[in-house]
Order: sequence, then structure tokens, then C-alpha cells
Amino acid sequence: MSNLALTPNFGREADAFYAELIAAQAGLSDEQAADWMARLTLILCNHIGDREVLRQAFALAHEHHD
Repeated sequence: MSNLALTPNFGREADAFYAELIAAQAGLSDEQAADWMARLTLILCNHIGDREVLRQAFALAHEHHD
């Protein structure tokens, strides 16, 4: 069984990654940004491909939904 990696994995590039994530949604309406994020999520879930890891991620995201 695989475990979800929870330690920071971007090193010094975390701020640059966040800026790229935000820039990728520039000019999109809220609805378009939500659709874009859903497509990105499915692409990355497919790339991960480990359903146990994805279940762990779903649970963690749900915990921090507030």
C-alpha cells in the first residue's frame, strides 16, 4: 500500500509554482477556472494512478474543506 507524500516537495520553488498555478488561470471567469481546475485534477489523478494514494488525498482535502 502506498502512502500520500505529505512533506513539502517543491523546495525553494514553492512560491514559483504557486505563481504559475495562479497565472495559468489568469483571464478565466470563476466558472472557467473551476472547470480548468477539475480538468487539471483529473489529469494529475490519472498520472498518479494509485487509487490508495488518491483516496488518502481525497480524505485529507475533505478534512481541510472548512
